[in-house]
Amino acid sequence: MKIAISIPDSVFRDVKKIAEEQKRSRSEVIVEAVKAHLEKLESRRMLQALNDAYAEPDTQEEIDTRKAELGLYTRTVLGKEKW
Repeated sequence: MKIAISIPDSVFRDVKKIAEEQKRSRSEVIVEAVKAHLEKLESRRMLQALNDAYAEPDTQEEIDTRKAELGLYTRTVLGKEKW
């Protein structure tokens, strides 16, 4: 798909220089930059979602489950009995 965009002259010169150095089209350079930016935004969105999810305190059920899992791990993997 073709689109028309306006970019500052300095950005255009940088894109043109990179395209020439890499023997690629300006479009390829711009598409790669846009994809990288979109991936960065998605990573930030996912990180924020994880931060939001883990920001809430653990419920008592989660605490009890973690303790039970630790006890099972200690007995089965480490081979230690809890005294």
